[in-house]
Amino acid sequence: MRFGKSEWSSFDRGIEREWLLTNGIGGFSSSTVIGANSRRYHGLLIASLEPPIERHLILSQLHETVVINGREISLSSFSTGNYINAGYLLQTSFELDPLPVFTYGFGDTLLEKTVSLVYGENTAVIRYRIRTGCDDAEVRVAPLVNFRDYHGDSSKYHMRFTQKPGNDHTIIQPYDTDHRILIGCCGSSYEAVGDCWFEGMFYPVERERGLHAHEDHYIPGIFRIRAKAGSDTSYYFVCTVGCGETDASSGGIADAARHTDKGGYAHTDACKYRHEGRGTDIYIDVSYGRSVMESEKKRIESLTKGCSDDFHRALVRSADHFIVHRSSTGSRTILAGYPWFTDWGRDAMISLPGLALSTGRYEDAADILVTYSRYVRHGLVPNMFPDAGGEPGYNTVDAALWYFEAISKYLEKTGDIDLIKSRLYSSMQQIIDSYINGTLHDIRMDEDMLITAGNENTQLTWMDAKAGDTVFTPRHGKAVEINALWYNALKVMQHVSAAIGLDADRYRKIADGVKKSFARVFWYEEGKYLYDVVNDDSRDKSVRPNQILAVSLSWPVIDGSMARMVVEKVWRELYTAYGLRTLSQDSENYRGNYLGDRFERDSAYHQGTVWPWLTGHFITAFSRTFGREPVYADMPRAFTEPFIDHMQHACLGSISEIFDGNEPLMPRGCFAQAWSVAEVLRAYTEHVLER
Repeated sequence: MRFGKSEWSSFDRGIEREWLLTNGIGGFSSSTVIGANSRRYHGLLIASLEPPIERHLILSQLHETVVINGREISLSSFSTGNYINAGYLLQTSFELDPLPVFTYGFGDTLLEKTVSLVYGENTAVIRYRIRTGCDDAEVRVAPLVNFRDYHGDSSKYHMRFTQKPGNDHTIIQPYDTDHRILIGCCGSSYEAVGDCWFEGMFYPVERERGLHAHEDHYIPGIFRIRAKAGSDTSYYFVCTVGCGETDASSGGIADAARHTDKGGYAHTDACKYRHEGRGTDIYIDVSYGRSVMESEKKRIESLTKGCSDDFHRALVRSADHFIVHRSSTGSRTILAGYPWFTDWGRDAMISLPGLALSTGRYEDAADILVTYSRYVRHGLVPNMFPDAGGEPGYNTVDAALWYFEAISKYLEKTGDIDLIKSRLYSSMQQIIDSYINGTLHDIRMDEDMLITAGNENTQLTWMDAKAGDTVFTPRHGKAVEINALWYNALKVMQHVSAAIGLDADRYRKIADGVKKSFARVFWYEEGKYLYDVVNDDSRDKSVRPNQILAVSLSWPVIDGSMARMVVEKVWRELYTAYGLRTLSQDSENYRGNYLGDRFERDSAYHQGTVWPWLTGHFITAFSRTFGREPVYADMPRAFTEPFIDHMQHACLGSISEIFDGNEPLMPRGCFAQAWSVAEVLRAYTEHVLER
């Protein structure tokens, strides 16, 4: 993806597009295509100190000033609310292939800035390539440093930093922690400036979200790098964070004694830095910067071998962002979304088929399934592993049922019945038995063999927005998608049991009973669609997308004309270019814009807001009904094509969490969402590429 000056004719246009890099342990780097941070979650290094949690902003920006013949030229872009630094006016291009590259042109001089992360480490590497014309040039780089939780914001009045500077690096200790931040550039000269602050960086996205929108950053000093006239010179900045002491006794990197590591690269002892929990040393020199940047480019490019087209490649690259290592379990997990979500059980199970199976990452899929199986309690799959540690939360009725769909897809792709028999089957039994006999949150099988769950104070389904005591979408009782998932789980259990030589008849009988009750209880004859929730004598006639799961899962609970009418209803009233609305526009409760403070946003979250992840299930359901007719055979491709354009806006190469229900369907929420990418990718590979 490449963009030019016409895309940032103004500051506001320049911050419309964002980019994202991730490091496989929950850390990330993100900003806009003009390098201006527009939200509190932007920064060149947001480190995960306890992967994939305890995420902290470490390096917000690097501010560059180029000096040629005494003339100072600022290349940085930022806003303080009442002032805009317009370095973007000198920016000639932004490229993402696969790393973000910013190019600036002024007179006869060009400067390229490339950003990379080191996979598996909390380390950022930034390359400056300076191509000079007739004059010498000096680039002064000021790092904007922080050390705060990534959900927060900082003021200079409560931040405390000390530093130990060298000739071409500095080691910064935030507050009274054991953490050390190393920033250095081989070949530069570093000058500490003492108590210096960037005050009042403005984040317009946070203002839009009704949150505090200004913060301060610490500037420890200035790095100076020089380029002779007529030269093409590269410098590599390294920023990393860890614990413990560092060896910074030498005056400079370039002058220090050198040695060679196991990989054959020459390094210096002057500023080696021991990474927390890894026992590895980080060195700042040109060979280190070049090698790790090239390694990351090759790693990203290797993900897309065998991809069919650019759209497929973009989806597979995006899928990689969400599969990360969790240190507490020693295994892989799936982050629900960037920039602010961690790993959620429901999201992980929905996302796994697309992120791990459609991409051929079968070992990752197995690792994730086995890990979640170890945490099944009371017949429930944990919905979240909290940022602050402690016991996972078991506050969902559907995560455990999505677990069966993920297992079904895994078996379909791999045929690995041995893993299911040896590692997963006991947890599957526990879930089925708990749902039959009753478990937490009033989850139980009723006399009609359907599942009922919750009460007026709980939100257990995916439509779980709640603010204080206000429940915006009360769905306790018998929810339509929960019982579609329940039937699906029983059928998966039946076939898995038969495959491993165990009694499957029990599960078949219950599944047959569920199927009979489902049609009788949920079918709304007058409207020719499914009720959303049935609760005692009440029937919720709201036209919502949850009913599509009755047709789209591995084992659909309805078929024939009934299934076709459900798809037709959803297509007519809920379908948009970017997914399904969560409520029909004809409803008096419809909210078409997801804006305002948290209460306002939560009240619209499931009352009309569009969710892209539902696109995948809509395409599968459509293919099983309308798609069998030649006139509709090419519709799955048509349903996915709008995302080709979207992935070149908002967060480049990814898919947003939600969109406004009203046109023009503006992207909202997380700018990169796991199940959005996963379900579009799964549907594209299964129904368009037909793999």
